[in-house]
Amino acid sequence: MPRRFLRKITPRSETLRNHWALKPFVRFLGDPRLWSLQRRTVAPAFGTGLAICFVPLPIHIPLAVHIAITCRINVPSIMLAITLVNPLTVLPVYFLAYKVGVLVTGAPPLAFAFEMSWDWVQNGLGPIWRPFLIGCAVTGTAVGLLGFALLDVVWRYSVRKRYRERGGAASRQIDPF
Repeated sequence: MPRRFLRKITPRSETLRNHWALKPFVRFLGDPRLWSLQRRTVAPAFGTGLAICFVPLPIHIPLAVHIAITCRINVPSIMLAITLVNPLTVLPVYFLAYKVGVLVTGAPPLAFAFEMSWDWVQNGLGPIWRPFLIGCAVTGTAVGLLGFALLDVVWRYSVRKRYRERGGAASRQIDPF
C-alpha cells in the first residue's frame, strides 16, 4: 500500500492525543510502534477496527485505542476503520447483524419499529436481543477477518508489483552474448 496515501487519510497523532475520549491513554500513545505504517501493524488494525464497528455500544473509540495499545497495532488505521459505523450507516450495519443473527440462531424474524426512546430499549429490544448480539459477534468477526485478509493481500501485491517494476541492477538481465 502506498504510505503517502495512508499518511493523507489517517488522523495525525496530535489530533488523536487531544481527543477527549483518549485522555486516559495519552501516556501510552508515545510508543512509535503505534504510529508506524507497516503491513504488520496496519492490516491487523484495520481488521480489528472493522470488527469493533459491530460492538453495539458507544464505546468504539476507547475500545479501539485500548486494543491498539495492548496489541501494538497502528492507532490511526484502527480509528479510520471504526468510522464505518456513523449516523448514516448505523441502522444498515446493525440490521445486517440482526439478520445474520436470525440466520445463525434460527430464531423467527420479528418485525419491529425502532424508536429513539428508553421505553423502546426496555420493551422493544427484549425479543430481538439474542439474535442481534449473536449477529453482531458473528458479523464483526467475519468482517474483521475479511478486512484484515483483503488489506494484507492488497498490500503484499502492491509491494511485489513495485519491486518488479523498479529499475536497478538487480532487475536488469545481462545478455550473455
